[in-house]
Amino acid sequence: MSKWWSCGSNQESNSIFRSEVMSLVQMYLQPEAAYDTIAALGEVGCVQFRDMNEKINAQQRKFVGEVRRCDELERRIRYVTSELSKEGHKVLDLIDDFPPAPQPREIIDLETHLEKTETEIMELAANNVNLQTSYLELTEMIQVLERTDQFFSDQESHNFDLNKKGTHQDPEQSNGRLGFVAGVINREREYAFERMLWRISRGNVFVRRCEVDVPLTDPKTGSVLHKSVFVVFFQGDQLQGRIRKVCTGFHAHMYPCPSSHAERQEMVKNVKIRLEDLQAIINQTSDHRTCVLQAALKQLPKWSAMIKKMKAIYHTLNLFNVDMGSKCLIGEGWVPKRELEQVEVALAAGSASVGSTVPSFINVLDTKKEPPTYFRTNKFTRGFQNLIDAYGIAGYREVNPGLYTCITFPFLFAVMFGDMGHGTILFLLGLWMVLDEKRLSKKRGGEIWTIFFAGRYIIMLMGLFAMYTGFHYNDIFSKSFNVFGSRWVNVYNRTTVLTNPTLTLNPTVAARGVYPMGIDPVWQSASNKIIFLNTYKMKLSIIFGVLHMVFGVCMSVENFVFFKKYAYIILQFVPQVLFLLLMFGYMCFMMFYKWVKYSPTTDVVADSPGCAPSVLIMFIDMVLFKTETASPGCDASMFPIQRQLETIFLVIALICIPWILLGKPLYIKFKRRNRPVGPVEDNIVEKIEITTGKEIIITEVAEAHESGGHSEDDEPMSEIWIHQAIHTIEYILSTISHTASYLRLWALSLAHAQLSEVLWTMVLAMGLQTTGYTGCIWIFLIFAVWEFFTIAIMVMMEGLSAFLHTLRLHWVEFMSKFYEGAGYPFTPFCFRDILVVIEDD
Repeated sequence: MSKWWSCGSNQESNSIFRSEVMSLVQMYLQPEAAYDTIAALGEVGCVQFRDMNEKINAQQRKFVGEVRRCDELERRIRYVTSELSKEGHKVLDLIDDFPPAPQPREIIDLETHLEKTETEIMELAANNVNLQTSYLELTEMIQVLERTDQFFSDQESHNFDLNKKGTHQDPEQSNGRLGFVAGVINREREYAFERMLWRISRGNVFVRRCEVDVPLTDPKTGSVLHKSVFVVFFQGDQLQGRIRKVCTGFHAHMYPCPSSHAERQEMVKNVKIRLEDLQAIINQTSDHRTCVLQAALKQLPKWSAMIKKMKAIYHTLNLFNVDMGSKCLIGEGWVPKRELEQVEVALAAGSASVGSTVPSFINVLDTKKEPPTYFRTNKFTRGFQNLIDAYGIAGYREVNPGLYTCITFPFLFAVMFGDMGHGTILFLLGLWMVLDEKRLSKKRGGEIWTIFFAGRYIIMLMGLFAMYTGFHYNDIFSKSFNVFGSRWVNVYNRTTVLTNPTLTLNPTVAARGVYPMGIDPVWQSASNKIIFLNTYKMKLSIIFGVLHMVFGVCMSVENFVFFKKYAYIILQFVPQVLFLLLMFGYMCFMMFYKWVKYSPTTDVVADSPGCAPSVLIMFIDMVLFKTETASPGCDASMFPIQRQLETIFLVIALICIPWILLGKPLYIKFKRRNRPVGPVEDNIVEKIEITTGKEIIITEVAEAHESGGHSEDDEPMSEIWIHQAIHTIEYILSTISHTASYLRLWALSLAHAQLSEVLWTMVLAMGLQTTGYTGCIWIFLIFAVWEFFTIAIMVMMEGLSAFLHTLRLHWVEFMSKFYEGAGYPFTPFCFRDILVVIEDD
């Protein structure tokens, strides 16, 4: 049997260039050692288990009872956590020093402890609600007794004493005399309450009310209550019954209220004594509740981690297949080849921990299933790899563009963000996060902070490269440094400056050499600076773009060689790279040739800058087979055989189109026609069922392919023709559009420089031009405004814009030349990944 995923001699190296070599292993675990073995594998974190029970319902699996038990424990922990949050305590998740997975016998004690804690907290909460309810009622009664004093005069109190039988305390013996009902009602219901009383009594009631200014709290929800005290005066027993029903319907609380002032004062004293006693009981209950919660708070993170580990273990065990005699658990998983020894050690440790007489073991299987993709990254490369994975996970052993993105991404960003000042700010931000990463890694600042911190090395490199390109642009906050001394000669005098104040640089009369590195600082003052920088940056963007795309096309050769598709080098790579180089590579060559050929110091008129043709017009004429008429004294071509060479290049480029379209489908059709007919090789998998005293080996035929795998041999020829036609059209058109897309390097770089100049001229220059004592104060205010706009606009907004454009250049223009991104990630069973929680806003 031959492996479908064949590998070279250096498979186990360069895990960032190509994904790790994966092995499909089959595990045989003894039931008594299964729990400890999976716990040991979870600590190692190098096995991605496959579900062997896909056709079995989740509720019918062997360990579903244990999973439900863990769910119940998690529910209790969530309840205790919510009670702690009500008290203002925050339960922090463990970042390191995780406890080991608990043994099944240990979880019984934990379950008992959690149940006792939950029951005690629930009882304390219920008692607290009852006590707070009683406290609220007594508080409302005091308010009723105190507030009703202003509703009764001495004469009214005397009349009510004579008519005491007519009060609400004895409605049956009122004999139609005057009475009243007092209580408390929610403030938002009092107007509806009065209207209802007026309707049922036909206006024969008198209502007095006032607001309660003491803050009241709902015992159940903790929300603030706004209530009012009311007194309803009425006459007649029948009307009293109606009033009571209305009060009950509006959820108004009625309280006894004597009509005599002395009796009310005596009742207030008694109620206050009861309130003091009740407050003492509430304080004792609250102290006891706090002690219980504090004791739970210390253990809660540890309990939560233990339960999560236990639940993850049983979830993983549910992926295993149980043989008929329940003597063995059989499972499959993907393991990096270099970590097979760790898996064997973990299996041996799991068996030894329970003293199993029959050891657990693994078998490495040959398979045609597509393995997962796993790149071994560190804290530096992880951020760049995340950018690639956001586009698509690389296929197994496919070339990883993340390795080269570590350099090309910050460089292309810096081409658009070239400024030494802004680059320094960005670099210092990234450097701070890198140097203080141990402390900052423990900070929980939300999703945005997590994204920024994960890309700290990207930010630092982007700032460093921006400083480099800013040095080449000779641009720092829109100003220049004269590092090497200007190479321009001053040919102006005072009379010339007065008559023509603009400074126009002309290399034919003012240049005395070439500036050693970057742009001459005198261009900062030239009136034709924009024209010069436009030409300079536009050509650079095209050159960088073509180099980037050619490199992407060349990367496809690595995939063809590794997967032994050597014919595709001739059928795909050669025509693609020829088309790209003969069209746009030739255009870049003409840019360099134009820079070399035409010089302001030459004596030949045809080689002077005035005779230099436009490279873009020349490229259009090449495609249209057209020749421009040269100016007098100039040549129509840059070199003698230019037109003949351009014709040859264009013809070869046109031949490459049917070459790309027809080559691959015809090759596949020829290969299928000459494929030898023979028995289909099956992939044999051995499953061992251990019974009493002997081993029975059962052989089964595994499926040839797994869902998600891909092979050109399985596709019908019609689909191959369609896919190749789409690919050809897309490549030819995208070669043109992608080259034009790299002009964003020029556009954003020019926009960044102009915005920086506007900020300096319109903001900071105003403060620098002020004089006197007020100028000293004014410069501080202007500098603060300039600094704010520099960080907010130039660094943050422009930086984000350049970042997104750089991301698009890598995803679309570069990676589309060789990267499929049709794989799936390696997600091993790892306790740390389960327990480390990323806080989201």
